[in-house]
Amino acid sequence: MTRLAVTFEPVEFSDLPGWETDDHAAALQAFLKSKKLIVKSAPELARELENVQDAEQQAEEARQFFESLFTPHRVVHGKGHGLLTGYYEPVLRGTRTRQGPYQVPVYRRPPDLVNLVDDSMRGAVGEALTHARVVEDGELAPYPTRAEIEAGALEGRGLELLYLADSVDAYFMHVQGSGLVELEDGSSVRLSYDGKNGHPYTSIGRCLVEAGVFTAEEVTLDTLSSWLRADPDRARQVMWQNASYIFFRELTDSEPKSALGVDGVPLTAGRSLAVDAGIHALGLPIYVVAPDLVHTPEGGPFHRLMIAQDVGSAIKGPERGDIFFGTGAEAGRRAGMTRHAGNFFVFLPRKCSRASVQVL
Repeated sequence: MTRLAVTFEPVEFSDLPGWETDDHAAALQAFLKSKKLIVKSAPELARELENVQDAEQQAEEARQFFESLFTPHRVVHGKGHGLLTGYYEPVLRGTRTRQGPYQVPVYRRPPDLVNLVDDSMRGAVGEALTHARVVEDGELAPYPTRAEIEAGALEGRGLELLYLADSVDAYFMHVQGSGLVELEDGSSVRLSYDGKNGHPYTSIGRCLVEAGVFTAEEVTLDTLSSWLRADPDRARQVMWQNASYIFFRELTDSEPKSALGVDGVPLTAGRSLAVDAGIHALGLPIYVVAPDLVHTPEGGPFHRLMIAQDVGSAIKGPERGDIFFGTGAEAGRRAGMTRHAGNFFVFLPRKCSRASVQVL
């Protein structure tokens, strides 16, 4: 993958559209969940955060916090803008055992799966494999593809976590990277990303656009889901074009009651952003400007301070962002219709040079 040349051009806070009217306290609450990431990416800044308590911050204090510690930088590259999409945590029905309609397995991470790159960098390596399997002689080999796994490549290994009833639901949970599964006894299980088979992600929406089935404007989560469910055999062949396959783990009671980003950071609806970690330091704030994005609960235009707390296999580029919309069907509806032009203003610590901010 050819990388665009990227520079970070310092600007004033007054250059940020809508900065004065943003909810800075909400942004600060989300930012303070990034302390684990900040320790890695900007250790000097981490020391500044040791005594900050989000509960004590009012709107004006939160704004002063950001303005005193950061300088906003316009992200400059060969294009005039980037692309914003959305993701969410779906709510599904499932069972612990294979029974009745529940025949679609959700697999835990296999013990022979190894990382070839850090999971935070899985979107930054282009078409290269990110994970592989250890074979008998200790050598590494590609892991089975989605088609091979769904044809039974992992059966008999005791890797099943849960079973779902709908292969399309399962597919989209893979794309989102997390899911809240409601069980028949009334309890629920939160599943979180725990590795992938290493193959590059392929957008089936893009495949269908290239095949002339849809125009780019017609592709939303709802239209794609309806098209796939209309013909299961056809859907299977299309979904298999995405060779990437996700493995999950079940969150414990001691972990946050929310979807998780990189390093287990709890995600905040409307404030957490997945970015390309090959370009942006995780944990830092990014002010996102997307005037045409108006379908958030608060309405638009979208001028908002967000926090780089997640990554994704499809998130590649200097102004490529994925907005976390939350949990459930309404969040999914908003996420599924998000495909908008946007611009980034990256907040870099005043006490840290660009060289001292470590990209993970």
